[in-house]
Amino acid sequence: MHEQEVEIRVVSSLREITAQDWDACACPEAADGGRPDDPFTTYRFLSALETSGSVGAGTGWQPQYLTALIDGQLIGVAPMYVKSHSQGEYIFDHNWAHAYERAGGRYYPKLQIAVPHTPATGRRFLVRPDFEETGTAALVQGAVQLAQNNNISSLHVTFCTGGEAERAADMGLMLRKTQQFHWENHGYADFDGFLASLSSRKRKNIRKERAQAQAFGGTIRTYTGDDLQPEHWDAFWRFYQDTGARKWGTPYLTRRFFDIAQETLRDDMALVLAERDGVPVAGALNFIGGQALYGRYWGCTEHHPCLHFELCYYQAIDIAIARGLDRVEAGAQGEHKLARGYLPRPTWSLHWVGDPGFQDAIARYLEAERDAVDEEISVLTEYGPFRRAKVEEQE
Repeated sequence: MHEQEVEIRVVSSLREITAQDWDACACPEAADGGRPDDPFTTYRFLSALETSGSVGAGTGWQPQYLTALIDGQLIGVAPMYVKSHSQGEYIFDHNWAHAYERAGGRYYPKLQIAVPHTPATGRRFLVRPDFEETGTAALVQGAVQLAQNNNISSLHVTFCTGGEAERAADMGLMLRKTQQFHWENHGYADFDGFLASLSSRKRKNIRKERAQAQAFGGTIRTYTGDDLQPEHWDAFWRFYQDTGARKWGTPYLTRRFFDIAQETLRDDMALVLAERDGVPVAGALNFIGGQALYGRYWGCTEHHPCLHFELCYYQAIDIAIARGLDRVEAGAQGEHKLARGYLPRPTWSLHWVGDPGFQDAIARYLEAERDAVDEEISVLTEYGPFRRAKVEEQE
């Protein structure tokens, strides 16, 4: 069979690609109007980041979207950025950068294939159906070639799927294993059904935490779709600024992102607000995928016992059960999630480094890190909140 020639191009703005073409690669399952499996690689989400100035000039995330074409037809894309720092990635390589620069190298700029500011697993090599093998290989090779041709130190593909990790590792990229805490829906009819799967002590503790949270003096409501209104984003922006200032120094997303989200992303979002006398005092923002709910941001203007756990973890479980979703992915870090029903699950990234000596050192580090992550996942799962029979069943 004659092998088709794939052309690789880089474009600096999504305005150079139509939403229809991008989404035919990113979320073909939504072609009939259904919900995308991954809300973060859709044209509308990535475009909101770009149009709002959350990526682009001055952010350290310069778009260089990778495209693959056969006979002029777009068959694959990848959300690629030139990075001048390592912020907003949640897969930490600061030590690599420091080591390389101490040795006289120049680590930045680097290439990053990722969804900016979003530690959620999903496809990173977005290929039309029937072109998976050809398109993925072309995008991987094209990204590495771009790094080599431009004397860029490294390429990083973060929060890719396990299948992508396996294929790209076979092509020579280095594999990194990390972990997150996810809640998984085992067909629970309601929150009480989930509680019944826990040990007695953990079950009592969660009921106590929910009661404490509900006693903050107001009501908790979830807004999505047309129920979301501009004033909700005014309130959430205050929460987000407070959290962003404490965690990152400055928030990653601009205020305009939330205005654009109101117009184009409101069906993809579930905003949980704690309100007293009609005034929001805390909130948690989730994104809705085809099989998962993704917890993203939390903030408050008042501190109340257990309100963070309620809005971020327990309300998310309620939403997932009500919508029949398979899981809740609660974002990066946080062993405190374990006691609340969220178990450790592996996450994957891929790395290419141009300097052979540096690559060898990182490869050895990653091998040891994978063993350590496996051990940590095993230990944490063993000490999880589920009744013993339940843990054995999940394993």
